[in-house]
Amino acid sequence: MTSTTASIDIAVPADRVWRLIGGFDSLPDWLPYIPTSELSEGGRVRTLTSEDGGAIVERLVAFDDAARTYSYSILRAPFPVTGYLSTLTVHALPGEDASRVQWSGTFTPHGVTDEEAAALFHGIYSDGLAALRRTLGAGAA
Repeated sequence: MTSTTASIDIAVPADRVWRLIGGFDSLPDWLPYIPTSELSEGGRVRTLTSEDGGAIVERLVAFDDAARTYSYSILRAPFPVTGYLSTLTVHALPGEDASRVQWSGTFTPHGVTDEEAAALFHGIYSDGLAALRRTLGAGAA
């Protein structure tokens, strides 16, 4: 099993960031390479469409609104991994009107090295968090 984590500090209060990203169907609101998301199974499964038209199907496995975090698994995707579990969390930065957003994942590479799989998802997470900061129109905390 391999893992990677990316985080970013944003000069926006954690509750405001969570209002934008905390919905399981909200990726198109802040992640430009995911233009559409459709919920099914009572909001527990999302089918994402990427910019190139590829489909990614994910299942919500844990959600904690008070802690500003959710975890999800991949049911179907064009990625070279199995057993994928990811968590997105928004932390308030103590003593500041800012937040730290952390996106992490664990997975088993399939047909690629651990390093290649980790680099793929680290890039996705880092690029996504940078897009989140741009969407919020915020600078670094």
